[in-house]
Amino acid sequence: MSTTMHGINRERAREGLVAAGRGLALTPLTIVISLTLFVLFVVSLCLIPVAAGLWTTPAVVEAIRAHAGRRRRLARQWAGLAVPAGYLPPPPGAGPVRRCMHQLGDAATWRDALWLLADSVGGFVTALLPWTLLGYAVYGLVLLAGVWRPIVGASGTFWYAFVPISDGTTAALAALTGIGLALLGLAVNPLLIRSHFLIARALIGAPEKRLLAQRVARLTETRHDALDNSAAELRRIERDLHDGAQARLVAMGMSLGTIEALIEKDPGQAKRLLAQARQNSAEALAELRDLVRGIHPPVLAERGLGDAARALALRTELPVEVDVDLPGRLEEPAETAAYFAISEVLTNAAKHAQAERAWLDIYYSRADRTLRIALTDNGRGGATPEGGSGLRGLERRIGAFDGVLAVSSPPGGPTLVTIEIPCAEAAPGARRG
Repeated sequence: MSTTMHGINRERAREGLVAAGRGLALTPLTIVISLTLFVLFVVSLCLIPVAAGLWTTPAVVEAIRAHAGRRRRLARQWAGLAVPAGYLPPPPGAGPVRRCMHQLGDAATWRDALWLLADSVGGFVTALLPWTLLGYAVYGLVLLAGVWRPIVGASGTFWYAFVPISDGTTAALAALTGIGLALLGLAVNPLLIRSHFLIARALIGAPEKRLLAQRVARLTETRHDALDNSAAELRRIERDLHDGAQARLVAMGMSLGTIEALIEKDPGQAKRLLAQARQNSAEALAELRDLVRGIHPPVLAERGLGDAARALALRTELPVEVDVDLPGRLEEPAETAAYFAISEVLTNAAKHAQAERAWLDIYYSRADRTLRIALTDNGRGGATPEGGSGLRGLERRIGAFDGVLAVSSPPGGPTLVTIEIPCAEAAPGARRG
């Protein structure tokens, strides 16, 4: 029992020290960055009547959103709190003035501004206390070591917290008070850090109704895109059948009719036409196989996404390192969408990015039931979903699954494409066709 209690106390002390370090890291983010951004935001708003603010406000708002985004990531990593953003998507091709009006019309912008002010006060206090409680305890021990003597000699009695120090006894009492503050800090520091992020979530977390409305709007848009993609895919299949396999089968039928007429009169010519018909049948079969493979690759149906991705990597023109961490088979539509997404990105890396190497990571999180794909290449960069690289179509494809595509591709590279597709694991024994 004593060993268990000792282990628990050590774990709590470690959490208290870690929280103190996190508070120390958060302190300049609150009193310096948050307060500075709030002042810049107010000044920029005041400049709007003289037109200058129409250009400065979008830049300030983007900086505020980046600052808030950093705090959201820390909230998830350090406190396990999800703080949704809920920003309205920017209008495509908008200039500075329109972008400024769009941002000021977004309620999330004003929530961020209010949070900046609260963060520079309440956030500052909850970040400051965890490390100052421990630091003040160290100060008490330093006073006990003899530093109190010159201070008392120069200025007389002075106060440490609520203890007046005038001699060795009161210095010892101050040190004991400091130890009590340190113990208090180790106990409450994790709660203070969690309170810090709870304040952020209360102010910059998007309301549930807003998130639901945005999701409905996105699903409506992606549903139309999915219908358009399905119609385009059907037209492609019809065109490939008409121009490819069907034309070869018609030619083969005509050749067989000619062979039937020549088999008695000119056996040699009939033999040559028969060989040509055999070649046409082989080519038609190959085209049909390619067509079927484009609809649903056999390796994906038989072996799953992991092996299908490895097969894609082997067929790619550049070396690809593949790392797969999947629990088993996933829902078939999600696997198919992920397969073609990987194929598209690998093709872009090989043909357009002039990459020499690529790295593919596939991971499924059971905690939030999300398939995550990250593909990095060392190419020239500059890829965007708005460009002509096919990423826009890819974004629409995974959007039908409420998925997300993120591209980081600065000029000169490297390029990182991240794909997240919400999906469930396939039921055991689910039939694959």
